[in-house]
Amino acid sequence: MSKTLKIGIIGCGGIANGKHLPSLAKQKRAEIVAFCDIIPERAEEAAAKFGAEGSQVYSDYRKLLENKDIEVVHVCTPNDSHSEITVAALEAGKHVLCEKPMAKTAEQAREMLTAAKRTGKKLSIAYQNRYRDDSLYLKQLVEQGELGEIYLGKAIALRRRAVPTWGVFLDEEKQGGGPLIDIGTHALDLTLWLMDNYKPKSVMGSIFHKLGNRENAANAFGPWNPKEFKVEDSAFGLITMQNGATIILESSWALNVVEFGEAKTLLCGTEGGADMQDGLRINGEKNSRLFDTKIDLNAGGVDFYSGESENEADREARLWIETILDDKEPLVKPEQALVVTEILEAIYESARTGKAVYFD
Repeated sequence: MSKTLKIGIIGCGGIANGKHLPSLAKQKRAEIVAFCDIIPERAEEAAAKFGAEGSQVYSDYRKLLENKDIEVVHVCTPNDSHSEITVAALEAGKHVLCEKPMAKTAEQAREMLTAAKRTGKKLSIAYQNRYRDDSLYLKQLVEQGELGEIYLGKAIALRRRAVPTWGVFLDEEKQGGGPLIDIGTHALDLTLWLMDNYKPKSVMGSIFHKLGNRENAANAFGPWNPKEFKVEDSAFGLITMQNGATIILESSWALNVVEFGEAKTLLCGTEGGADMQDGLRINGEKNSRLFDTKIDLNAGGVDFYSGESENEADREARLWIETILDDKEPLVKPEQALVVTEILEAIYESARTGKAVYFD
């Protein structure tokens, strides 16, 4: 199919301006024709910078969805509105790429999946870390059997002091939580995808509010307001899968740790292991000797792309557009993103009750 997709953006805040809009603006097979934000000035500024000629500006997403020319919508709003807007967009006949996490709750995420199946429109979630060079290369190795049966995974999303102080990140009602649902969701999605294991059996979780009450705290984004810090500052989960595999999830915005990293994974299999702590490293045993290898990702391309340099956000945008125009399956399937949300919700529930949460 040779055409240009017309895209509408709902939510013109940080994630839209920092990722979606710059990447979409580079795509030759798409143009951004509509911008919506509850703060009209933000939509107007985004339209002036990234919009196609004659692009429209809205303050009510429902009005944007009435525009018949729009074929695709990107939902870049706080977590509590993901489901409402996505379902409405699907029912209005639009394909939808929704920011992570899929939704604030698992019930809301299931409503999104049901709407996608009912309408026949494509739905994907913006887990852009799958599109990194190291992630795609490791996925190839896993699919080729280089690690064997993967029975242990570690999903790492640790910040020492990097609490986001803008927007609604500290608002539990709007977001559903703190670092677990914000950055832990990326690490968990990456780990589940690499393991190709979406059948959890049980979850144990712990969340902590230990550092958020500090005044004038050291922080990459400036001191936070303790009175506004309504979410956890760190959270951890132990996930057991139906086949016996175990995943450990670590997430924090503020934690007294010197080794930290975001959206990283560690995998242990019967034939080898891999981690992303110092680049992509593969380890194993050969001829009765142990080995470890650091992969040079600058030496060649990946199956998903060949040619000039492309970062994960640009690759996500390009492949999403190809998914629609060429009628392909999205790399991030909504069924997979739903499992991520179900596990995150179970960690919060387990931490609240002090009991394990079991999946049917």
